[in-house]
Amino acid sequence: MVEKTTTPESDNQSLAEINGSVEVPTTGGFLRKLMAWSGPGALVAVGYMDPGNWITSIVGGAQYHYLLLSVVLISSLIAMLLQYMAAKLGIVAQKDLAQMTRDSTNKAVGWLLWIMTELAIMATDMAEVIGAAIAIHLLFGLPLLWGVLITAADVLLLLLLMKLGFRKIEAIVATLILVILGIFLYMAILAKPDMGAAAINLVPHKEVLHHSQLMLALGIVGATVMPHNLYLHSSISQTRQVKRDKKSIKEALKFTAWDSNIQLTGAFIVNALLLIVGAALFFGHGSDLEAFGDLFNALNNREIVGAIASPFLSMLFAIALLASGQNSTITGTLTAQIIMEGYTTLRMPMWLQRLVTRGLALVPIIIFTIIFGATEGALDQLLVYSQIFLSVALPFSMFPLIYFTSSAKFMGEFKNNAWAKWTGYTIAIVLTILNIKLIIDTLAPLF
Repeated sequence: MVEKTTTPESDNQSLAEINGSVEVPTTGGFLRKLMAWSGPGALVAVGYMDPGNWITSIVGGAQYHYLLLSVVLISSLIAMLLQYMAAKLGIVAQKDLAQMTRDSTNKAVGWLLWIMTELAIMATDMAEVIGAAIAIHLLFGLPLLWGVLITAADVLLLLLLMKLGFRKIEAIVATLILVILGIFLYMAILAKPDMGAAAINLVPHKEVLHHSQLMLALGIVGATVMPHNLYLHSSISQTRQVKRDKKSIKEALKFTAWDSNIQLTGAFIVNALLLIVGAALFFGHGSDLEAFGDLFNALNNREIVGAIASPFLSMLFAIALLASGQNSTITGTLTAQIIMEGYTTLRMPMWLQRLVTRGLALVPIIIFTIIFGATEGALDQLLVYSQIFLSVALPFSMFPLIYFTSSAKFMGEFKNNAWAKWTGYTIAIVLTILNIKLIIDTLAPLF
């Protein structure tokens, strides 16, 4: 038996309205149990294929062919390790990462970390909202500011869906992921990529370490491993009903790992397809493709993509972008609630809380579009700088997560083994160093 770090009352639970709301079978075969546990991994996978990933992956293929596929693979393996730790924290300790951090620090440090994390969520939401807004603009011709406001309305949808049950949200998110996967699989088939060259480049090549290639590789890693997913997974892993005996916890960890790794494998396939499509269709035109609008127009340009160019292909790209942005705003709203409740213990009606957290993310985007102009170029630039800030915030999530899940005080016998612990710390240190380098090199031209 593992003792809980606390005995949470209902109002102290993470996402209390859905905590432990999903029943899971205690009997039956592997597949039946896996289906019951599947769902949280899909919400987590969304963060690994959000609009922030698109430009880096597609441009990576357009500029360096299939060379950076190994970076996409390594990023996905890192994600699998960190997300399992996050889910394990929630299941074993029955607290999310925000709650654990708050309870393990003094009040001043707790508030400082909350502000840093809240800014990271705002940066994450910027990428998601911008991607969806640009997709709406490309599909319907609406002004980008209207696209931003329409995307913000997803909070109303979420309020409705939460009343219907968390499984409904999981189903919608999974469906939108399948839409994205289907569209890019279709585009990859049309592009007729060199799959032999793609397979060879799943193994790292020394050319990745050349300066310009390395910078884009760091951009792919930085856009893939983001802090908000660690908070999200540590919370929604608690939506299943788990008895507090050793056997039940072990089974919960087993099926959570299966769910997470299957969904993150799907995210890897999507990101690999993004890069493969970029390599097969746009190689040699990388310098001309710096924004979503450039990619949208290129798919209807025979001089760039050849005979397959068509308005239909451009439309499919925009639909996939809209699905990605909409999915990400749903999970971003949930994560914002997790962080606000976890760090501050502030309690307010759920509808008000979600409106506040969504407003915190939207206000900077609206101000930016009004001051600098609601153009694709301006919003794409804002997206780039939001990803830079996420690189700054990442260590504030990774190091506490690895520490908590490696501690017998919090995890008992379910603490990380030595291999996982030191692999995690090595990854965190390397990513921190690489992200610092990325930030310095990105900002250097401004000074």
